[in-house]
Amino acid sequence: MADSQETPGAFATAPLPAEGHLPGFEGATGWLNSPPLTPGELQGKVVLVDFWTYTCINWLRTLGYVRAWSEKYRDQGLVVVGVHTPEFPFERDVDNVRDAAKDMAVEYPVALDSDYAIWRAFSNRYWPAVYIADAQGQIRHHHFGEGDYEECERIIQQLLGEAGGRPVGDDLVSVAGEGFEAQADWANLESPETYLGYEQAQNFASPGGAALDEPRTYAMPDPLKLNQWALSGDWTIERGASVLNRADGRIAFRFHARDVHLVMGPRSRSESVPFRVLVDGEPPGAAHGLDVDEQGRGTLVQQRLYQLIREPRSITDRTFEITFLAPCEAYAFTFG
Repeated sequence: MADSQETPGAFATAPLPAEGHLPGFEGATGWLNSPPLTPGELQGKVVLVDFWTYTCINWLRTLGYVRAWSEKYRDQGLVVVGVHTPEFPFERDVDNVRDAAKDMAVEYPVALDSDYAIWRAFSNRYWPAVYIADAQGQIRHHHFGEGDYEECERIIQQLLGEAGGRPVGDDLVSVAGEGFEAQADWANLESPETYLGYEQAQNFASPGGAALDEPRTYAMPDPLKLNQWALSGDWTIERGASVLNRADGRIAFRFHARDVHLVMGPRSRSESVPFRVLVDGEPPGAAHGLDVDEQGRGTLVQQRLYQLIREPRSITDRTFEITFLAPCEAYAFTFG
């Protein structure tokens, strides 16, 4: 095998454009895993900034790579900074973010961006979003969404090589991607992210439509068409969520995907809410997700993303139902 210095690597890649100076993190409302990082402390370092919010499945599927890059290259001059900018109100709660970071093994510095100050400084619009700056503080690359992991790592290698004056090894990290971090089954994914609050809701199918910001008893249509969803029971559809007011409320979704996730939680941190999942009217069995058993039983104990279905067999149109045994909040479906 050829020596790494003879293999096309850091100095063999195309020149990278300069996209402007790396904004600072002065707008952070707090930090996890690190004291505040100043421009002086980052001087001479290659910096990767990763915008995330802990319920975002698209970000979760990139996390394995970001974590691996931090571990592999930090001793060679890479600093990874996670910027946690909340999408949902409960993601502004520092305890929620701290618990999520611990559960997800996010150990690199995290700037809490609850007021969106860093988001605005970068003119960012996406979760996830990666910005990579060179040792002079110039942003040289950005990527929005999932994928292009090899390209990002090659650019990290190139900028570290330029900063150190010598090539960096050109082998790439290997990421298994289990649980939430498993890559989506893109070939069979036909259901979109779907919000359950009226500000962004689409394809709501309960008869009579939605009553905004007021309690109503909803019923299920028969049947649901692909990518339609509906409520049954006493719910209030708010701007950002559907809120169950009494026990035995149900949500149904006609989907086509391997994975079904739902951002949801109890009304307060001190509560827990039992729930039951069915697929086509039956317990999920082997298709149960991380947060339910084979009978479809699970419990809401936090406001977060829950994996409810991971289908190990062939993928087809199916109807997902979840019944809650106590009041709760449901924010958005995502699929994989």
